[in-house]
Formats: sequence, C-alpha cells, structure tokens
Amino acid sequence: MMKKIKYQFDRETLSFKKIDISFKDMFFKTILPQSIIAIIFGAVLFLLLNLVIESPLERELREDQNNLLIQYELLNKEMNSSSLQLASMQQRDDDVYRKIFQADAVPSSVRKAGFGGIDKYAYLTGFQNSDIVINTAQQIDLISRQLVVQSKSYDEVIDLVKNKEKMLASMPAIQPISNKDLTRFGSPFGYRMHPILGYLKMHAGVDLTAPTGTNIYAPGDGVVIRADAGSRGYGNHVRINHGYGYITVYGHLSKINVRVGQKVKRGDVIGLVGSTGLSTSPHLHYEVRINNKPVNPLNFYYNDLTDEEFDKMIAMSANANTHIFE
Repeated sequence: MMKKIKYQFDRETLSFKKIDISFKDMFFKTILPQSIIAIIFGAVLFLLLNLVIESPLERELREDQNNLLIQYELLNKEMNSSSLQLASMQQRDDDVYRKIFQADAVPSSVRKAGFGGIDKYAYLTGFQNSDIVINTAQQIDLISRQLVVQSKSYDEVIDLVKNKEKMLASMPAIQPISNKDLTRFGSPFGYRMHPILGYLKMHAGVDLTAPTGTNIYAPGDGVVIRADAGSRGYGNHVRINHGYGYITVYGHLSKINVRVGQKVKRGDVIGLVGSTGLSTSPHLHYEVRINNKPVNPLNFYYNDLTDEEFDKMIAMSANANTHIFE
C-alpha cells in the first residue's frame, strides 16, 4: 500500500522537507476520528429529526388514535344521554305505573346491582388510554344491567295491567239496583237499633228500597258461592265471590235467578227484590266484604252515579231516621 507523502517546513533551512506517513498512522490519526465524529453527528441528527418530524406510519397511528378518542367521547355522551332517559323511565315506572297498580317500587339495590369486581376489566389495563376505555366498558355494563331489570319490570307491569283489568271488572263498582228503581234509602252501614230484635246491632250493609220484583244486578264479575234460603235473617239470598278478596251479599230476595258455581258478569240479573227473612217491607239488603270484613258499600257506587246522584245518596244515608229493615 502506498504511503501518503506529507511536507513539513524546516525553519533552520527555510525549506520544505518530505515526510512519509503510513496508512496506519493516517487511519488512526485522521480517518477514524473523523468517522467517529461523523457517526455521532449523524446519530444525533437522526434522533433530533425523529423527535421533530413524524414518519408516515407514526402520523397515521396518531390520527387513528385521535379518531378513536373522539369516538369514545361521542359514545360516552350518548351513553350519558341514554342513562338520563333510562333514569326517567325508572322514575315513571316506580312513581307512576307501579303506584297505579299498588305495586312496590323496584329496589335501588336491584336496579344498580354490581356485575363483577375490578378484575373484570383487568384485560383493558396497561394501555395509553386505559382509563377512558375502562370507564366506557363500565357504563355499557351498567346500562345493560339496568335495561334488563327495566325490561323485567315492564313485564311485571304488563301482568299488573292484565290483572288490574280483571280486578276492575270484578270489583263491585255499580249499584245492584238501578237509580230509576230506587225509591228510598233505608238503614245505612254501621251500628243501629235493630227494628225487629230490639237491640243495638251492627248493620253490615245498606238497605235499598225498591218494589217487589225489581231487578237486582251483579255489581261486578264473579262466581256465585251461595244461592238459597238457608238463612233466617237474610231470607232468600245470594253471595258472589268477585276474587281479589271481594264478596258481595244480597238478602231478602223474592226470587233467585242464579245457582251456586255460576259465573256472572257485571250487569247480570241475579235475583229480584223481595221481603223474605227478617224484613218488614220489600228492599235489598246489600253487603260488600273485603277479606271477609264488611265495608260500606257506598264507597263502591261512584262508577255508577253522577256526582249529584252520589252526593244525594250520601245525604239520604246520613239522614235516614227510619230503620225499618233488617
């Protein structure tokens, strides 16, 4: 390998002298240091450029990440709106629908029951945006759980509606004697001096005066559980089981038009007014019992009367002074 020729100035002779330099000396003294400097400078420059200038792949990944975060934010806003709507549905369910049907509200512990511990979301940890992903997953789980509970609640409400329709049809909600046939109000509900027995006795129903042979109507749907003359006090009488704890009793009939076990609908004629049993004049002794406890039948007439007619009957009951009927 050829040696590189180098000249050096000699101050004594005031002339240049030729100096032979080997390649080895030239490599270690010149080439290697310069190469190291160039490599270091290139590496630093590369790092600086990477920090300042994004590569196409990095730019694409960053845009995808930003788009994903925007989608998560939009999803969270939609879920917040859905949560508010669901809360409104839950409130109406508890405060309106269930109160109408006298059903208990769904407990808060059931509506917001847990669905697993923190380990359920462990697979979502360790990422750059794990917090927002986990929060979104938790909201989705919560809404899903609440929707299941609400769906079941609405199924129960539908059943309540169906049962309520039957209950409303079965309740003794009309007069057993039509207004046009009602001529007088006798003994009201409550304690009174018995007109025949002569002592204070609870009058468990009301007495509705009407001519003998006046139609007596079933005030609600039900099944006849008694239709005979087996009671000295009631005379010929009928009892109807309306379900839901309601039983009605009709006494002193001149004629019975139904039989035990027969199903009746509201408005069916079950018998005719008479004066059998402990009675001095034609009238209907009418009772309403809830869970076998007598209640005032006047409380169930409102669906059959106008406001004026209802108030008139209340006044007739309050002012009744002649307790001539059983």
